Amino acid sequence: MNQKFLTNDDFEVQLWNNYFHLAVAFITQESLQLQHFSPTKRNKILVKYGDMRRLIGFAIRDIWYKLGSHKICFIPGMVGPILEMTLIPEEELRRATIPIFFDMISCEHTQFGNFHKFENEIILKLDHEVEGGGGDERYMQLLETILLDCAAEKSTVKPQVQHFVSLVKGLLTRLLDYRTVMSDDSRNNRMSCTVNLLNFYKDINREGMYIRYLYKLRDLHLEGENYTEAAYTLLLHSRLLKWSDDMCSPQFEFHGSQTQRQLKETLYDTIIDYFDKGKMWEEAITLCKELAEQYENEIFDYELLSKRLEKQAKFYENIMKILRPKPDYFAVGYYGQGYPPFLRNKVFIHRGKEYERREDFQNQLMSQFPSSVRLNTTTMPGEDIKNSPLQYIQCFTVQPVLEIPPRLKNKPVPDQIINFYKSNYVQRFHYSRPVRKGPVDPNNEFASMWIERTTFTTVYKLPGILRWFEATDIKHTTLSPLENAIETMESTNEKILTMINQYQADWSLPINPLSMLLNGIVDPAVMGGFAKYEKAFFTDEYTQQHSEDRDKLLRLKDLIAWQIPLLGGGISLHGKRVTDDLRPFHERMEECFKQLKKKVEKEYGVRELPDLDERKSTRPRSMLRSFRQSIISISSLQGSECGTPTKSHADRDIPESPNSWSSTLPRSSGSVSVSIDEESVVTVGDAEVKLRKSKKKKKRSSMIFITEERERTSTLDCKRLSKKQEFRSDTNLSEPNNENVPLTHANSRSLPAITGLSLSVAGGAEEVDAAKAKRDSKTMSASGTSDRTADRRSKGVINLLFKSKSSRSEDPKPSDPAKDSDNHF
Repeated sequence: MNQKFLTNDDFEVQLWNNYFHLAVAFITQESLQLQHFSPTKRNKILVKYGDMRRLIGFAIRDIWYKLGSHKICFIPGMVGPILEMTLIPEEELRRATIPIFFDMISCEHTQFGNFHKFENEIILKLDHEVEGGGGDERYMQLLETILLDCAAEKSTVKPQVQHFVSLVKGLLTRLLDYRTVMSDDSRNNRMSCTVNLLNFYKDINREGMYIRYLYKLRDLHLEGENYTEAAYTLLLHSRLLKWSDDMCSPQFEFHGSQTQRQLKETLYDTIIDYFDKGKMWEEAITLCKELAEQYENEIFDYELLSKRLEKQAKFYENIMKILRPKPDYFAVGYYGQGYPPFLRNKVFIHRGKEYERREDFQNQLMSQFPSSVRLNTTTMPGEDIKNSPLQYIQCFTVQPVLEIPPRLKNKPVPDQIINFYKSNYVQRFHYSRPVRKGPVDPNNEFASMWIERTTFTTVYKLPGILRWFEATDIKHTTLSPLENAIETMESTNEKILTMINQYQADWSLPINPLSMLLNGIVDPAVMGGFAKYEKAFFTDEYTQQHSEDRDKLLRLKDLIAWQIPLLGGGISLHGKRVTDDLRPFHERMEECFKQLKKKVEKEYGVRELPDLDERKSTRPRSMLRSFRQSIISISSLQGSECGTPTKSHADRDIPESPNSWSSTLPRSSGSVSVSIDEESVVTVGDAEVKLRKSKKKKKRSSMIFITEERERTSTLDCKRLSKKQEFRSDTNLSEPNNENVPLTHANSRSLPAITGLSLSVAGGAEEVDAAKAKRDSKTMSASGTSDRTADRRSKGVINLLFKSKSSRSEDPKPSDPAKDSDNHF
């Protein structure tokens, strides 16, 4: 072959290609893999035959270097076979054949100025080979050393080779971790390594491999019935697709021949089903809206739209009616050198399952690492633990920090909606431990009760594609006894308010929890609460020693004052629900409350809320809900001076008008909203309620007047016209005089509505006018026939329409029946 088929005139590419493949097949055959044999058998084979893999490997190396300019014909085709040969765990064979990779890099770089084909092929083949059992830590070290040494002699490719080596090393590290845990019983470890790999492929823009590992992660979640996490995983794939009729890329072939729209719609249906099983109806609703937008304005399939809206309505109903238990969150630290690199000396926040206790979670965790030692402290361990060759594990419960979405702030939001955000879409978590500082007063422990707080911030919000994420930011803060008292009072007031809302919404709830909460606060025999705060902080000595705490003292007094109307509301509700056998208990509680109220209002002023029965509405709304943000504001801990209007004592007259209580609301959180328009100022109180009722009636009316219709149509036209550029980008229409139009991103969660009017606008203004004229003429002709009108609406409805129209209008002229019917029917 060397003599007859190697020269330029007689070179046979296919022949040499067959030679290389046959030689590699010989080297990699199972019967020659000596590492799988016992030491005795291995020695006998070596004595009698030698290692034939090394002999053929050296022959492959020699032939490769003789190919000369023909080497480029075998790139990238021979990358996979050569890689398979170099992965054989034989040191001399590896040292002899790994330099072939650098020769391939040099050939392609000389020919094209880069070696992208080689790089893509080796990443693809490396993934399959390592997952199949090839490669080890030693191979990674040899590959790095040999390639960098070869590149040191060629300055033209040195930077690119260094980047390539770094890339391959990172991939090999993750692949080896992944291969190690795939045979492990711990599904969590398999998920962690899978996520590490898919994130790596995403970073280096290898979409096909990224999607491959997304589906591996999805399957692992389904095995553990983690439906929410499976949904978030598939959502990452759907974001790579557009709502277009373009065919899917080759990496989507396992879904069959589909357009991107078809595949994305199929994925959405599956994701919505997973979110439904995981009780994440808020996320399911978001996807339903996006699908409804497509059905209504893109493909005009009203039958599918109807079914989608029915499903969406069911999700809204589930949010309000079905109980969703709050999951607990656990901080887990893996300390010691005995753990794999992806866990070693790191802290993770885990999301527990429904009703999962810390003890059960911890036992399951210990079963995954049977040789680990459990740390019984919650403080961060020292360097001796972190550098130890053993495995140490630490587990404790943390509290998620609520982050209310901007659209819900300072609004009367039902508790069923707010409660969801208390344990979902969370990224910060607190762990607080009490510590004693300074002299301890045995009669009042609150004066020396400091709080050491650790705040964990995860890399992503939970829930997500995993049930846990690493805490990359850990901060330690200290709360003074006064700040601790403020937080405790805020928490107590919030608890009272939440319980009142629950009992108002559901009269079937047992009364005992409300009884215990109220009695524990108002009964002097069991109350230790703010009476202890008064002794600790409301003294001349404390004020002189801590002049910087003036605003915080005002805040604490304000919270104590606001607790009285909350307690009053709770006791009033308790009185309506209490049974006869508990009536003496309730009467004693009322008596205690009267004394407490008199004392607090005399010292801290009067705060007032509307009467329990005052705000009647067809919607299930709590009368206290709109005051949540005003009364309880954690952000006011920073200590701005309390501006709550108060009364100096309880003997002042209580305002009689419904509007008067609005002046007693605190301003600490800025939640008392005042709506201002060009003509009037609407304040909080009855006026606000009346305004909402009038808007509600207007919404429910099915009758739309001509002026309102024209105004709405004008607004809609402007809205549609403003989306012309987005339409052009999505339909590949170019703007002649604008070269910098931003295209809609492929990962956009919702695309603009492309309506029929937009299609006309893209064609030109004349077409718009013609379409409008045509539509108007059709509508007029259709509405001008009295028989058709009579068929579609009764005369009574029409008369009612005209009557209501004339009563609202200031114009004394009679309305034109033809025009009105044109607009409404």
